[in-house]
Amino acid sequence: MPRPKTQSKGLLLATALLISVCVQDLNARELRIDPEDLVAVELAGVGVSATAGAPLVLLRHLETGDVVPIIIGLDQARAILMAMHGVEPPRPMTHDLATSMISALGATLERVLVDELVGNTFYGMLELRVPGQEDPIRVDSRPSDALALAVRTGASIHVAPAVLVAGEDLDYEGLPDRQVVTALGITVVEAGEDERQALDLPDRPGVLVRRLVGAAARSDLEPGSLILEVNDTTVRTPMDFLEAVRDTGAGAKVQIRYWQDGSEHTLELAPSAGAREPGQPMISA
Repeated sequence: MPRPKTQSKGLLLATALLISVCVQDLNARELRIDPEDLVAVELAGVGVSATAGAPLVLLRHLETGDVVPIIIGLDQARAILMAMHGVEPPRPMTHDLATSMISALGATLERVLVDELVGNTFYGMLELRVPGQEDPIRVDSRPSDALALAVRTGASIHVAPAVLVAGEDLDYEGLPDRQVVTALGITVVEAGEDERQALDLPDRPGVLVRRLVGAAARSDLEPGSLILEVNDTTVRTPMDFLEAVRDTGAGAKVQIRYWQDGSEHTLELAPSAGAREPGQPMISA
């Protein structure tokens, strides 16, 4: 029997009350760094440790283009991959439920902050904007969970410089299959035969555009296009795309050649093109 609307409203109000009561405890941990000192990054994808085989999340520095890995749990890696691939489970998983609750309560997840590394443990926070409150609410969170929410909501990601330094020595490699990578606000996947036929793409090396945000979303590039080259380098896999973007010289623009609507086109983007603007929608295939 369907739940009466009054009960649904009551449940929502009770949930809101519970969250408001818990905010003081959730917000007990203070941010360990001045927010102005945090560095904007882009969630580039999920890889694995070249030595231990542990899952890693790859963060791309928006200014330098450097890619830095952070070790995460298997469940969080799976949750991030599902969101990047645009997979919607038949019933809400944990991160989908959290995203729905934030939205239902009228709040917005604006930023994900990774502010400290103690021993081998990373610390993070969610920065929520709530209507009627001047200051944002910061909620203590595991960075891996926070990043899984950022992929779903479009929240920007900011990390402490010490966090980036800590991951510099970790060697990483791409996943063996179903690679998905984001760089410059462009999410790309492998271009399989079925996708090529359905989208009438040429039989040439390239990666398929799945989603766009930031400056890339305002360009002529569209989901379903095939990226052929980055800086005159052929890209055959999503990791090729990420590495070609990473290897762009400091201060240089990234030159992208792609196939769309039956012909080749070119696009020039700054390394910081992956920055997300508050409230900007993601354009997906």
